[in-house]
Amino acid sequence: MCTYLTEKIRIDGAAKGASGWFTVTDGMVYVDHPYHACQEHTVNIDLTNPAEGPSARVAIELTEEAALALVEAIHKALAAAPPGLASGTRRSLPA
Repeated sequence: MCTYLTEKIRIDGAAKGASGWFTVTDGMVYVDHPYHACQEHTVNIDLTNPAEGPSARVAIELTEEAALALVEAIHKALAAAPPGLASGTRRSLPA
């Protein structure tokens, strides 16, 4: 069953699509029928930059287990790094 609930967030990052790298500004996460994955339902993640048009999009379709493993891996990677190291508010140190 589809939930029809979409979590939308503003993000600050970059992604690589068919045309190369682009800035991503928006993220959406939802459970729905996948376009390509072989499961009946997947956790779908879209990373986009609407200002750059439809080609500025990366889509991910994951099983529930894979999505939870990805969340856990992100938490572990952040916990292993010094706090704030990958923060958007971190300023580069002069060379």
